[in-house]
Amino acid sequence: MLNFKPLLFILGTFLSMLAGFMLVPLTFALIYGEETVGAFLSATVVTGIAASFCIRSGQQKKIKLNIRDMFMLTSLTWLIVSLFAAMPFTLYHGINYTDAFFETMSGITTTGSTVLSGLDALDHSILIWRSLLQWLGGIGFIVMAVAVLPFLNVGGMRLFRTESSDWSDKATPRTQDMAKELFYIYILLTILCAICYHQAQMSWFEAINHAMTTLSTGGYSTSDESMAHFSPAAHWVGVAFMAAGGLPLLLFVQMIRSGSLQVWNDAQVKGFLAFLLLTSVALGYWLSMEKQLPFLDALRLASFNVVSVVTTTGYGLTDYSNWGALANVAFLFLMFIGSCSGSTSGGIKIFRLQIAGAIMREQLKQQFHPNGLFRERYNNRTISEDIIRSLVTFVLLFLTVIAALSLVLVLTGLDPVTSLTGAITAVTNVGPGLGPVIGPAGNFSSLPDVAKWALSIGMLLGRLEILTVAVLFHPGFWRY
Repeated sequence: MLNFKPLLFILGTFLSMLAGFMLVPLTFALIYGEETVGAFLSATVVTGIAASFCIRSGQQKKIKLNIRDMFMLTSLTWLIVSLFAAMPFTLYHGINYTDAFFETMSGITTTGSTVLSGLDALDHSILIWRSLLQWLGGIGFIVMAVAVLPFLNVGGMRLFRTESSDWSDKATPRTQDMAKELFYIYILLTILCAICYHQAQMSWFEAINHAMTTLSTGGYSTSDESMAHFSPAAHWVGVAFMAAGGLPLLLFVQMIRSGSLQVWNDAQVKGFLAFLLLTSVALGYWLSMEKQLPFLDALRLASFNVVSVVTTTGYGLTDYSNWGALANVAFLFLMFIGSCSGSTSGGIKIFRLQIAGAIMREQLKQQFHPNGLFRERYNNRTISEDIIRSLVTFVLLFLTVIAALSLVLVLTGLDPVTSLTGAITAVTNVGPGLGPVIGPAGNFSSLPDVAKWALSIGMLLGRLEILTVAVLFHPGFWRY
C-alpha cells in the first residue's frame, strides 16, 4: 500500500514553497502597477490553502518512504506543482488552461517551448514568473538526479550513487546538507551569470531573467527575438553559462569541499566539453565557408546554437534551419545528445552514450576473443549488468515514446517534420523544433489543443527520465 500521509505532507510542503515564490511576481506586479496583481494574489491564496490542507492531512511524527512511494512522489510532485503554477497564466488576460498548462510544464521541465508571443510588451510579473519556473525546475531536477534517481536505479543512474542517494531515515541529514550546498552553488552561479549579462549591455531585469533561464538550461527569454535581441558579448556569456548548466552541479560542490580541480577529470565532463568544442568549431568553419561569414562571427553563431541545443536550453539566435541540409541533419541529431548527469539539461545524456561506446568495444573484443572475459569500466567503476539493463531499457523507452508521440501529433493534423521534431524536442526538453511552425523562428501557439497536451506529457516524461513515470503503469508496481 502507498503511504498516502507522507505523500500528502511532502506535496503540501512543495505547494507551500510554490505559494511563497508566487510572491515574487506579485511584488513586481505591485511595483509596476500591473493588472496581474489579482491573478497572482488569487493563485497564491489558492495554492496556500491547498498546501495547508495537504500538510495538515499528512502530518505525522515520522516520515518513512519506500521505493514505490518515491516513484509516485517524484511524478506527482512535478504534475501537481505544474497544475497550480499554471493558474497565474490562465487568470492573466484569459489565456485558456491548455496554453497555461503547456507554458508552465514547458517552464518547470526547463524545455523552453512557448505559446506566448509579444514578449517584449508582456508584464514584468509574467516574464519573471516564466523565468522563475525554469529556475526552480532546474534546481529541482538537479537534486532529483543526484539524490533520487540513483537510488531508484533509473536509466543507469546508479553509477552516480553517492552517500546522499539513500532515502532511509539515517540518510536524511546527509540528503538535506547536499541539497543545501547544491542550492547555494546554484544561486551563486545565477548571480554571477546575471552580473556578466548586465556587463554585456542587458538591463538588470533582462539580466536576471536570462540568468535564471540560462543556468537552468530552460531558454525562456524576455524578447520574441530571444538572444538575437542582445549583443554579441551576451551571446558568449550565454555560451559559457549554458555549458556550466550542462555540467554536474555536484562537481562544483566537491571542488569547493576539496579545494582541488581533480574533480574535473570526470569522464563525462571531459567528453561533454570536448564534444561541444569540436562540434562548434567544425560547424563554425562549415558555416563560414557556406555563408561567406567572418570565421569569428560564424563561430559565435555555431557555438551558441550548438551549446543551446546540446544542453537542451533552446535559446534562439538565428534560424539554423535556414543554414542548409547539413545543419538541419546535424541539429536533429544534436537534440538527442543532452549534457551531463546531475545537470539541468535533458536528452539521453553524455554518460549513456559513453557507456554504450564502452559496451560496443567490449562486444567487439568478444568477437575476436570468444573465450575472453572482458569487463569495461566507466569512471573507475565497473559497468555492471544491472546498469546495462537499466540503460538499454531507458534508451528503448526513450525512442518508443518519441515514436508514439510523433504518431499522435501526426493524427492531430500536423505535418511530419513538425510532428517528429516536436516529439523529439519535447522528450529531450530542447524547446524549439525544426520547420516553419515550431522552429527557432516560430512557437507552439498554432498547434491544436490535443497536440499541446500530448507534448506536455512528453516534456514530463523526458524530464523524469521516462522510467520514473513508466513504472507506474506496470501492474507489478501496484502489487508490490
